[in-house]
Amino acid sequence: MSRDLCRLAMTVLHPGFEGTSAPDWLRRALGDGLGGVVLFARNAINAQLVGQLRAENPATVVAIDEEGGTVTRLEVLSGSSFPGNRALGVADDVDLTERVGRQIGRMLAEVDITLNYAPSADVNANPANPVIGVRSFGPDPGLVARHTVAYVNGVQRAGVAACAKHFPGHGDTVADSHLALPTVHASRDVLAERDLPPFLAAIGAGVQSIMTGHLLVPALDPALPATLSRTVLTELLRGELGFDGMVVTDAIEMQAVAAMFAPGEIAVRALGAGADAICVGLCTEESLHEIRDAIVTAVREGDLSEERLAEAAARVLALSSWYAAHGPLREQARADVDPGVGLEAARAALTTTGAATLERGPLVVEVNTRHSQAVDPATPTGVTAALTRLLPDTAMLRLEADGELPPFDDRPIVLVVHDAARHAWVRDVVAKAVAARPDLIVVDTGIPGPPVGAAHIATHGISRVSAQAAAEWLTR
Repeated sequence: MSRDLCRLAMTVLHPGFEGTSAPDWLRRALGDGLGGVVLFARNAINAQLVGQLRAENPATVVAIDEEGGTVTRLEVLSGSSFPGNRALGVADDVDLTERVGRQIGRMLAEVDITLNYAPSADVNANPANPVIGVRSFGPDPGLVARHTVAYVNGVQRAGVAACAKHFPGHGDTVADSHLALPTVHASRDVLAERDLPPFLAAIGAGVQSIMTGHLLVPALDPALPATLSRTVLTELLRGELGFDGMVVTDAIEMQAVAAMFAPGEIAVRALGAGADAICVGLCTEESLHEIRDAIVTAVREGDLSEERLAEAAARVLALSSWYAAHGPLREQARADVDPGVGLEAARAALTTTGAATLERGPLVVEVNTRHSQAVDPATPTGVTAALTRLLPDTAMLRLEADGELPPFDDRPIVLVVHDAARHAWVRDVVAKAVAARPDLIVVDTGIPGPPVGAAHIATHGISRVSAQAAAEWLTR
C-alpha cells in the first residue's frame, strides 16, 4: 500500500529544476513514477534534454509555457517567432491563429514536448492588469473564445496537448498572482457572460488540459483561491462545464497561494478540490519528497481520499496516453513547415498612426518597463536589433524608471515603450520626449496609450517578428 500510494503521489507531481541536464534526483524520481516535468528557459531546452527525461520514464508529461509573444521558453534569447495572443486578436483572423498554433505545436513536437501551457484564455477586461495584458487575445469574450479554439486546434492538430489558462479567468485583476493573491470582483452573472465562455469553448474543442488560476473569486468561493476550491474545480469546471481532462495548477510557489500554506498542504488541498497535476516551478529532491510525503500522509489520515488521488493520477496518465497515440500527427506537423506565418501575423496586427520613414540609423531609447513575472527577464523587445539589421548605424540607450532622457542630437529618435496606458511614469517620459522632439517615433509593444509623436506604432506584443514588422514599416 505504501509503495502504491507513493507512486500515485509521484504521478501527480510536475516539478521544474535548475540546470541544463536532468539532475540525478530527478532521474530517480522519474524512475519512481514521477508523472511530469515542467521546463523553463533556464533549462536550455532541446531534444537531448527531453530525451534524458523520457529515458527514465517514457510516459512522463513534459510541459512548457510556449505561448508565443512575451512568454517563450524555446526562443527567449532571440525573441519569439510568433507575435502573441493580443496581436492575433487584433488581426482577428482565426485561420491565421490556427496556423500560428500549429507551428508552435510543430516546434514543440520537434523536441518531444507533451503539453503546452497555452493558450491564455483570459479575457483582459481590466486595462490595468499587470500580468495578463498582451497575453490575452483581447477584452471581448467572443473574440477570446474563437481565438482560444483556433489556437487549441492548431497546437493539438500538431499532436501536442494544449492547456487553457488561468481558470476561471485572470483578466479582471490588478494584482500579479506571482506576487500576491488577486481578487476578481465580479458577480456570478458577469463571470458567466465574460470570463467563462473561452473556457467553455476550449472544452468544446477538446482541449486536453486546463490550468487553474491562483485567484480569489468571492462570487464562487469567498474563502479559498480557485486552485484550492472544490466549488470552482469540481462543481463548476467538472460539473457545470463538463471538463473531464487533466486539471493542472499554476506553480504552487507563487505567492498567491504560497503565502497561505506550505507546499505540501497546497498540493493536498488542490487535489482535494479537483486538481490532477501539481506544478512546482522550481523543486529540489528534498522539496519534492516533502510534497509527496504530505500527500501520502493526507491519504493515510483520511484528509484526502485514495480514490481522488487515483483519479488524479489516472488523468495524468490519460494525457500521456493521448500524446502517445498522436505520434502520426506530430510526424505530419514536422513536415508541414509554414515559416512565414509568424511575421504574417505580426504585420497584420501592426497599428499605425501618423507617418515617418527612417533613412538613417536612429537613436532608439528603450524605456525599460519590467514585464510581469511570467516573462523571462532575458526576453528582448527586439526593436533595436530589427532596426540595426536594416540601418546599421542605429544606436540604443536603455532608460530605467528613475532615469533621465538624454539630450537629443539631430538623429531620428525612436522611443520604445511597453504598456504606456498602464504606467504613469512611462507616459511622463513620452510627454517629455515629445515636447523635446515632436518628430520622434513611438513604438508601443504592449497595450498602447493614445497615439503621440510624428508616428505611433503599436505592435501589441513583444516578439522578434513584431519588432521586424515595426522596423519594416519605419523603413518602407
